Amino acid sequence: MEEKKKSVYEQALDFKRKYKATIAWRLKKNSNIIEKHLNPGEDVLYVFCAQKNNHPLGILETAVVALTNQRILVGRDRVVIGYFMDSITPDLFNDLKVRSGIIWGKIDIDTVKEFVTFSNIAKKALPEIETKITSFMIQEKKKYGNHME
Repeated sequence: MEEKKKSVYEQALDFKRKYKATIAWRLKKNSNIIEKHLNPGEDVLYVFCAQKNNHPLGILETAVVALTNQRILVGRDRVVIGYFMDSITPDLFNDLKVRSGIIWGKIDIDTVKEFVTFSNIAKKALPEIETKITSFMIQEKKKYGNHME
């Protein structure tokens, strides 16, 4: 019998339950944005939540981040009208940096076009997030061969 895949929302809830110190709100609305933008054949491999900013007190910019078999998707529902959805493809990914503070940590993703910071993440979650993203990106970059140099 085939096991039913968990929705983005269910995976975000699992992450939040596992790493309770992570500051995140409105997970269902943010998860729905990612679900809406998944391509045919695109599978969600890993989900985490955080604040998409570099401000320690900025707790109103919660994002749900999904690593798929094609890219990283970042969904943020706006409080009034609309939403933001960012996509980071392996060809644009440069580097990832982990910063740990007293209570929370940050993940910085450097891309060709921008620098993205996810903050207010439980410190214990940082190694897991780094391993999932870095392992995927290293594997995907191999497919590009020398074209990336």
